[in-house]
Amino acid sequence: MSTRRPDDRTAAPSAAASSSADAEWLLTDGAGGFACGAVDGVPRRRYHGLWIARPPEQARRMAVVSAVDERVLLDGRTTFLLRAHWADQPEPARPAADVDFVPTPLPTWVTTGDGFVLERSVALRRSAADRPPVCLLRWRNHGRATIRLHVRPLLGWCDADHLPPADERFAGAVQARGASWGVRPDPRLPTLWLTADGVAAFVAEPAWYRRFLYATDRDRGYDHVGDRWTPGVVEFELGPGRDATLAFALAEPCAEPAAAFDQALAAAHASDRVAATARDRFSGRLARGADDFLYRADGGRLGVLAGFPWFGEWGRDVFVALPGLTLARGRRDLCAEVLRGALPFLRRGLLPNVYGATPADSHYDSCDAALWFALAVQRFADAGGDAELVARELLPALAAIACAYEEGTGLGLAVAADGLLRAGRADLNATWMDARTKDGPVTPRQGLPVEIQALWHALLAFLAERDPATWQAASDRCGKAFVGAFWLPDGKRLADRVHDGVADASVRPNMLVAAALPRSPLSAAQRAGCVAAAEAELLVPVGLRTLSPRDGAYRGRYDGDQERRDRAYHQGTAWPWLAGFYVEAALRAAPRAHKRTAAKLRAWLEGVAPELDRAGLGHVSEGFDGDAPHRPGGTFAQAWNTGELLRALALVAEAQA
Repeated sequence: MSTRRPDDRTAAPSAAASSSADAEWLLTDGAGGFACGAVDGVPRRRYHGLWIARPPEQARRMAVVSAVDERVLLDGRTTFLLRAHWADQPEPARPAADVDFVPTPLPTWVTTGDGFVLERSVALRRSAADRPPVCLLRWRNHGRATIRLHVRPLLGWCDADHLPPADERFAGAVQARGASWGVRPDPRLPTLWLTADGVAAFVAEPAWYRRFLYATDRDRGYDHVGDRWTPGVVEFELGPGRDATLAFALAEPCAEPAAAFDQALAAAHASDRVAATARDRFSGRLARGADDFLYRADGGRLGVLAGFPWFGEWGRDVFVALPGLTLARGRRDLCAEVLRGALPFLRRGLLPNVYGATPADSHYDSCDAALWFALAVQRFADAGGDAELVARELLPALAAIACAYEEGTGLGLAVAADGLLRAGRADLNATWMDARTKDGPVTPRQGLPVEIQALWHALLAFLAERDPATWQAASDRCGKAFVGAFWLPDGKRLADRVHDGVADASVRPNMLVAAALPRSPLSAAQRAGCVAAAEAELLVPVGLRTLSPRDGAYRGRYDGDQERRDRAYHQGTAWPWLAGFYVEAALRAAPRAHKRTAAKLRAWLEGVAPELDRAGLGHVSEGFDGDAPHRPGGTFAQAWNTGELLRALALVAEAQA
């Protein structure tokens, strides 16, 4: 056990009054793994756990350390601190004690019981080139009496997306190595090492904890009852003012748990300082969470995870989010690294929608991932990114994408005689509006989706700036055809798609992509028409609806089981990431009223800021009901929300300067 001098001790933190009991905190380990849970400590999702890890050489994440069963022994009394919801109980079981929570700098719970005050914090030491990630727990005794603390790690040892039943074949053998104990109940994962800081004892008592209920998964229509396994008990003795640290590591033990925890705590404090010194609190808090989405794949490639707790690396999300996550924070180096790392995955003009460990096991079912990549390259170049990298590696990749589309490639991608880009099939929605039910795509967008044409024209225009002899004619032809096919004079806006020569006049936010891009064939007046239509029918305090409520297909609530949610996903649900294109379009549509427009946009963006304390602490939820009061839904942390909100705030700040 480690001790601290009296002047180093910290008082027990107080509760985070603004957070509801089911608000969710998040830590990430930089290698694709994470920890998350609810403020009150009751697991509500299968993903709630102290370490959901991505083992080396694996693309999928595994639930490793799901929870800990803590028991405080004092004066002959045992106080049980485990918070859980058992399947045969109507309500969760909670400790007979008061529990306070603070989310930063690390998630920390302070339990005040009969004669004791115990603090517990959780940290993930992020991986680096010379060290793997580690999960760390630290307990501190803030009371006046010595206590004994018994800790049973509850292990999932399963695919994080599923809740398999108890496996009686689990092996309970424990390998001892000093103050480290290794367990490997089955060969799906390498040995998990538990290492205690200082003097502690481990008692091998393998057992199953059965029938945990995960209420949020139940409400979402997923499997929601599962079992967890424990190898035994780690026993600590904590004197007043003393602390103890327990480390969990895969393959090899953590050599110095206390030092590792201190490193993680120092990094968390540094992130807090960066957030506190940002130009405003909203962008500072968003920036603090931006690194949660960046991770190192095997081999050191830098990638972007689409969201937590269930998304992996999705190409479309990566390149929509990337400029805001990096360039808006002044990190052109990170942007360059992600862009370069994507190049080996380029296949016949396509980039993966879902990345695997290699191109061979990636899924190429997105017609627009490569187009969003092209836009990210444009933004990188426009922001003064490495000109040599652009010329030597990125520009040839963009030309290869354009050539592949002109020749025709997978997913129905082919350039028509007028220069527009056909995409998708009746049975395949390959744009971002890709929800499906048993009946097929919910939002048919095959043919000529408006944002695909806008991205395609922007790519051609960018190439034409570098090589006009090869690309200028194609850019001009595409731009002219785009305006002719999509502009609706009566509505003074763009159609959402054109299919078989028929314009789909549905009012959707995709037109804002065309209205926002600097390389767009639209005039300022046409941009303004799209913005006005979006403001009249789509704009809500937390983002933009995916369909006008005047449309008969509109669904204003995103709730229920998976099919019900999928039917609303792009049929009215509001998405915060669209704020980036709305803000950019509004500013480009009002070149003579930049400051006045920027002030209005800034006020609207501030309305999103409270969401950082609503569902995901420090993050903005994936989507919201289109109808008031716009309840959050989906993932509680989404990369493109963080990225595009950061980019929108930067655009507004630049306009106001």
